[in-house]
Amino acid sequence: MPTSLVTGGAGFIGSHIVDQLLTIGHKVIVFDDLSGGRLENVSTDAKFVKGSILDHDLLSELFETHEIDYVYHLAAYAAEGLSHFIKRFNYQNNLTGSVNLINESVKHNIKCFVFTSSIAVYGNQTPPMSESMVPQPEDSYGIAKYAVELELKASKEMFGLDYVIWRPHNVYGERQHISDPYRNVIGIFMNQLLHGESLSIFGDGSQTRAFSYVGEIVPLIAESAMNQEVYGETFNIGSETEISVKALAKQVMKAMKLASHINYLEARNEVKHAYANHDKVKRYFGGLQETSLELGLQKMADWAKKSSHQPSKKFESLELTKNLPPFWK
Repeated sequence: MPTSLVTGGAGFIGSHIVDQLLTIGHKVIVFDDLSGGRLENVSTDAKFVKGSILDHDLLSELFETHEIDYVYHLAAYAAEGLSHFIKRFNYQNNLTGSVNLINESVKHNIKCFVFTSSIAVYGNQTPPMSESMVPQPEDSYGIAKYAVELELKASKEMFGLDYVIWRPHNVYGERQHISDPYRNVIGIFMNQLLHGESLSIFGDGSQTRAFSYVGEIVPLIAESAMNQEVYGETFNIGSETEISVKALAKQVMKAMKLASHINYLEARNEVKHAYANHDKVKRYFGGLQETSLELGLQKMADWAKKSSHQPSKKFESLELTKNLPPFWK
């Protein structure tokens, strides 16, 4: 029975990866500091260890104690827009912590390191984003993700560390942390509706994204570590159907069966249109079964209305406030 370590395994995508790995017969160790994840997300069939990827001594002890075959690295603070204003926090959590994990993976000769990056690495290039494009990230979050990608490639060349890189985009679904006001627009909309608030949109809402239901992407990510044919490869993964944020707001209200009005805020500095090409994942894996946005939103809405959620809280340790969107102050 192979042993897999999942960092961020109490979080949104991570907990679904854990479930999938258990389904295909892995022993799973979940490593999470619970800053964004919830213990209730973790299957009782997995071993849970509370800790931060910034604690390299604890990571070292973890690898020494367990014979880990595969590492799935999902621990991150994924707030693209906010990352400009929390640079130190962003690079510590999304880059330095990742390097700690890569170091231990090299020392202990793991078989494959699976990393969830982001299409944020592409920046403001003309969509659809393709893996053949040279990344040009425009925010600190995207820069950190791309740096980890480069570090994995360097570690392969120097130490023989095999890896698979995934670039998911705008993933939504059950267990998403919807109380975070800085990331995951679908979760933000649902949380605002549950608390009787108006829906907040930066700019005129014409910016477009392709939203990916979590159940679509998890099986391929989980199974990729055991597929040596994809070692060293990078894949976009997610939906191919783009929608404007303004139209999305209406779809979310329909799924939640709750009405509200839209509060249009001053536009912020963000990529206007972002969606990806998925020809490569189709070529290697045969693609994925796409869940319609209507069905995916309904599944998430049903979960959100049955779950307990806290009101949104502002980030307490901003490092920069110059040009901070007024709504975030």
